[in-house]
Amino acid sequence: MKKFFQSLLLVALCAAAGGGSAWYVISKMRVTEADAPANALYSMTSSTAPGAASSYRASQAVSFVPDADFTTVAEASVNAVVHVKTLYTTQTRGYSDTFFEFFFGPGLQQPRQQAQMASGSGVIIAPDGYIVTNNHVIDKARRILVVLNDKREYEARLVGTDPNTDIALLKVEADELPAIPFGDSDALKIGEWVLAIGNPFNLNSTVTAGIVSAKARNINIINSDMSIESFIQTDAAVNPGNSGGALVNTQGELVGINTAIASQTGSYAGYAFAVPSAIVQKVVADIRQYGHVQRAMLGVQMLDITPELLAEAGLTTLQGAYVANVVQGSAAQQAGVRTGDVIIGIDGTRIQSANDLRVAIGKTRPGDRIAVTVLRKGERMTLQVELEANPRYAS
Repeated sequence: MKKFFQSLLLVALCAAAGGGSAWYVISKMRVTEADAPANALYSMTSSTAPGAASSYRASQAVSFVPDADFTTVAEASVNAVVHVKTLYTTQTRGYSDTFFEFFFGPGLQQPRQQAQMASGSGVIIAPDGYIVTNNHVIDKARRILVVLNDKREYEARLVGTDPNTDIALLKVEADELPAIPFGDSDALKIGEWVLAIGNPFNLNSTVTAGIVSAKARNINIINSDMSIESFIQTDAAVNPGNSGGALVNTQGELVGINTAIASQTGSYAGYAFAVPSAIVQKVVADIRQYGHVQRAMLGVQMLDITPELLAEAGLTTLQGAYVANVVQGSAAQQAGVRTGDVIIGIDGTRIQSANDLRVAIGKTRPGDRIAVTVLRKGERMTLQVELEANPRYAS
């Protein structure tokens, strides 16, 4: 009986500790995709310190166990994933002042500054201290701290950000740090095993496993009119605090940066999204070399092909990006792209939608020459285009 009450007390203490904390949702919106649960929410997965409320349930038994041994990959990767802590200053009206009330009347309150802390994850990509995380993890922070898996702590400098892909690059003054090499996210296959590594609910160095559920997801979560979304969707368990953490393949290569979840509760529900490494590498390389992201412009206004557009324009396929207009004097016009063309390929990569085209151009730089494959009245042709600088991304 004594042991029973001791166990009961321990459970009560754990429940009290877990229930006294909360996590911070950066942004959210309703799911519109047909294969997602009704009334679910997309939310970025950073969290507030010191922790997050959560419920733990025993795992359901599974009938399939992968052949891959994840222990080697986890051991090689976990030390390169860091805890990112950010400090903010916010204005509040949390107290009244008798002096103010005497002269200006009751109800007026003095503003005051209040310090807040949030947290997320980051990935060391170079031994000399370069770290990738999500832009929403460090956005508007006045101080950024990085805690390594071995508990060493560093003040981090913000090198640069790209809100359009939700990627940020940090730098700490350290050498010989463990780093994760980049992998080829374009080579990922549906059903391939991946590991998500991060700091959910401030639980450092957490590793979960899942499969690639889908690729090139555009879920309209990045709050930017020039956003580039082509998320890797996985069912690896990702929760608040995982933002900026690593998605690695079974070779221990970085294939994505975990960014968001789709959930009715704000916690794991089987839908997690990561920015592909192909996009991350380009953003990081640009920031390091130029100080900002270099983006090119094709010079077309594009539409997804719907059954209505198919019939109205007399098209022969629902796949591709329909050119609704060609900008005068643009690279596309100079190369011979015409209104009514359907772009179906960029440098041999298949284009199935307007978002695919946006992502493909987003990986290029001004001056790059690309092969644009189009369908024009049923005839297939390839045009050589030299891309121009997008004036909206000028430094």
